[in-house]
This record gives sequence, structure tokens and C-alpha cells, in this order.
Amino acid sequence: MKEAKMYYENDANLDLLKDKTIAILGYGSQGHAHALNLRDSGLNVLVAQRAGSQNHKKSIEDGWKPLTIAEAVKQANWVHILLPDEAQKKAWEEDIKPNIKKGAVLSFSHGFNIRFKQIVPTTDLDVIMIAPKGPGHLVRRQYEEGKGVPCLIAVEQDASSKAKDLALAYAKGIGGTRGGVLETTFTEETETDLFGEQAVLCGGLVELINSGFETLVAAGYQPEIAYFECCHEVKLIVDLIFEGGIAKMNHSISDTAEYGEYVSGKRIITDKTKEEMKKVLADIQSGKFAEMWIKENKDNRPNFNKDRERVAGLLIENVGSRLRSKMAWIKSKK
Repeated sequence: MKEAKMYYENDANLDLLKDKTIAILGYGSQGHAHALNLRDSGLNVLVAQRAGSQNHKKSIEDGWKPLTIAEAVKQANWVHILLPDEAQKKAWEEDIKPNIKKGAVLSFSHGFNIRFKQIVPTTDLDVIMIAPKGPGHLVRRQYEEGKGVPCLIAVEQDASSKAKDLALAYAKGIGGTRGGVLETTFTEETETDLFGEQAVLCGGLVELINSGFETLVAAGYQPEIAYFECCHEVKLIVDLIFEGGIAKMNHSISDTAEYGEYVSGKRIITDKTKEEMKKVLADIQSGKFAEMWIKENKDNRPNFNKDRERVAGLLIENVGSRLRSKMAWIKSKK
């Protein structure tokens, strides 16, 4: 398999952004990091954030004069949308599309609304993606430390014939080229991101943790012991994999644990599980999941809210909350 090309500091030219006024729409986890990093890179940045929100207050504390979306878009020639997926279409139709300058850059950090045609940009715009592969607080902290979180870039529409270079320049502005930048497409980023969240990182992992916990408790073991074994130690294992791959994790655990991995792992994640993963991916690729999520929001999230309440009431959540409250090192991180 051909190794993907990575782009670094010398592959990007920050000077391409010197004549740009970049409007960051949304001052949440990613928004605050992008805005602050770009400002610290010497670029001209505006912030749009809804008045009265905690993020609005935070933006003022960070030295911004937050605008409405429409005001920021009118003043900018680069608009980067960092609003929640479900809020982007409305913002596009009401505030961005009527006010965006001809020939401007429209950018995203997730491809959902472009991939599923909730937003259909006019043909005069460069449409690009710059997506850090880490949460906003890490994007900011790494930048401040002289490092950077790796990024994905993508070009959906290249009206200027400079869209890729502009995406690389923006990635450099937020520190991404320090960690490495990988080129993708809006479709690939969106579909793999949704699949990873649903099948592994969030959906799969949460169900695996809770199923293990419930199995031990039902067998008569103490819930506290079950919590430590099936939830608390997940971070320890994932940190090892993050640092050095599966091989480092296996080197760090006992031979007994490693042997158990080999003989029992495939009993849990079976061919049937993989078949279900393929169905999950098919639902994402066909747009079925997107349709469900869009409808869920139009209906005021009845299933979403019901499931959120259900998860909050799980025994593992009650036990975990009580145990974590005694862990001073976790409280200090908060």
C-alpha cells in the first residue's frame, strides 16, 4: 500500500493569509483554539458567537469583540464554520449565504453538511476543510507549547486554483503543520469520522464497557471492582496504544493479559460484529444516518434526549461518579 504524503511547516506559506480577514463562527472547543492560534500567528481574525452564552462571555475574556454571524461574514473574506453540525444549515441559509463576499473562502472542520448537501455553496467560493485530529483544548495547548495537533485538509471546490495552498496555510496558522497534515476528501473525512464515532470510539466502546460491567455485576461481583476493571483501566490501555501502538500496549501488560487478548478478543468482536460494522458504514455512506439525525433534530430530539437520560441513569455512571469524586488527581484536572 502506498504511504500517504504528509505536509509539514515548509510545505505551507502563511503569507497567503496576510490579506485575509478570517471569521471564526462559533467559540466552542474548536472555535476558541482556531481563533486564538490564528491570532497568535499574526492573522486578522473575527469571532462570531451568540450573545448571552458562556462561550460569548469566554470570547470577551479572551480579548475578542464578538459579532453576530451576519456581521462577521460581511466583514470577512474567509468564513470558517465551527457551529454544531445541526445548526450549520440554518446559519448558512439565513446569515452566511446572503452576506458572504464573492470569491471568498468557505471552510469547515467536519464535512457533514457538504457531504450530505445540507449546504450547497455558490460556485465562486473556495470550499475547503481543515480538521485537527484532536479536541480544541489540545489544539490550543500544543500550539502554545510550540507543537501541533495533526490535521486533515480537503478541497471540495477550487474556484481560485489556490484552495489547497490556502488550506495548508490555515493549517499552519493553527499549528497543524508542526504535527503533520494529511490530504483527504470531504466524503472520506465525513464517512470515516462518523463510522469511527459510531462503531468504535463512542458507540462501540461505551457498549463494550457497560456490557462488561453489567456482566460482572450480574455474576455477583462488587460494582466498584467491576468499574475499575471495565471502565477505569480503559484509559491506561488506550494511553499505551496512543503512545506506541498495540505492540507497546502488549509489551507493557502481563503475558497473562496478552494471552487473554489473543484467546478471548475474537470471541467478543466476532465476524457477526464486523458484519454489523459494515451495515453501520453502509447507513453512513447511503445517507440514511444523516437523514435520521436531521429528522431527529427537526422533531426536537425525542430519541436523543431519551437515550441521554437512559445513559445518565446507568449503574456504572452512579458508581463511577462516586469513585471519581474520591480521586483528587481527577478533580484537579477538572
